[in-house]
This record gives sequence, C-alpha cells and structure tokens, in this order.
Amino acid sequence: MDAPSQDINLNSPNKGLPEHMIDVPVDTPAGGDGVGVLSEVETEELKSELIKVEDEIATLRQVLAAKEKHAAEIKRKLGLTTFNELKQNLSKGWQDVQASNAYKKTQATLSTAGSKTSSAISSVGSVLSRTLGEIKESPTFKSFEESVGNLKAKVVGNENNAKDGYQSPTATSPTAEEKLPQDSAPF
Repeated sequence: MDAPSQDINLNSPNKGLPEHMIDVPVDTPAGGDGVGVLSEVETEELKSELIKVEDEIATLRQVLAAKEKHAAEIKRKLGLTTFNELKQNLSKGWQDVQASNAYKKTQATLSTAGSKTSSAISSVGSVLSRTLGEIKESPTFKSFEESVGNLKAKVVGNENNAKDGYQSPTATSPTAEEKLPQDSAPF
C-alpha cells in the first residue's frame, strides 16, 4: 500500500491507541537537525516504522469513514434527520432545565409573585371602585353633575332651536352688559 501524502503529527497525544501504534520519538543531538546522525540500520528501521504508521492511519481513516457512512444510513432508515436530532436535543435539554432545582425555585417564586400581584391589583380595583362610588354620592359631585346637565340642555336646546329658525326667550343674544369689553391695546 502506498504511503498517503498527508501530514503526520508525531507529537500527537496518543490517547486510546494500542501500544504498537504509539509514535516513535526521534531524539536529535543538541545543535543538530538529526540528518546524518543515525546509522543506516536505524534510518531504515525508522522509515519502515513510518510507513507502517502511515498505513495504519490510512486504514483507520477508511474504517472511520465507513462507520460514519453506516451510522448515517441507519439514521436515515430510522427517520432521524439532523433537524429531528436537534429537536430531540432541545426537548431533552428543556426537560432537564424543568427538572432542575433552580427552575423549580424560580417557578415557585414567580407563581407566588403572580398571585400576590393579582391580589394587589384586585385590592386596588375594589378600593378605586369604592372611592369612585363615594365620590359619585358626594354633594359636590351631584352639584357638578347637575350643572353639566343644565349646560347640556341649554346647548342642545339652542342647537335645536337654531335649526328651526326659532330662538327661545332664554336663548337670546347677550346684552351689552353681558358682552365682554374689548381691549383696544395694540398688542
């Protein structure tokens, strides 16, 4: 098998790899770049090991791609789309949030605050209703209501009479004394 032309990181963390797949450390002497320091036998062994490691990497990539393809096919057969998975994850996340103590405490607090607010608004409404009832029964309000009623009757009466071309004796034009004096000042 040809060695793949992909970069290999020899300093990668070897977590989860079997013993025979761990990178081989290459020691370079101080101030040297490692070229020409190894014997021919060591160089050949390292080249052989490098080819084996590159082949194993290529094999693992092929196996992983095949597994991912198989998993996608199973999901398709089950009707699991990316959207459905996202929806399920969000649903599970929301259930987890609702089951948390913080959510339960917050919900209880908001529920208590809502009932207290509702009670306060109800109290304010009944107080306003009672107060407006008392105001409506007061002599001052009755006097004001009567004045407005009289004024309305005069205005409506004058409009009706003006339409007919008749002016009642109470709806006469104001006398000279009732007219306001006009200011003759220039401004």
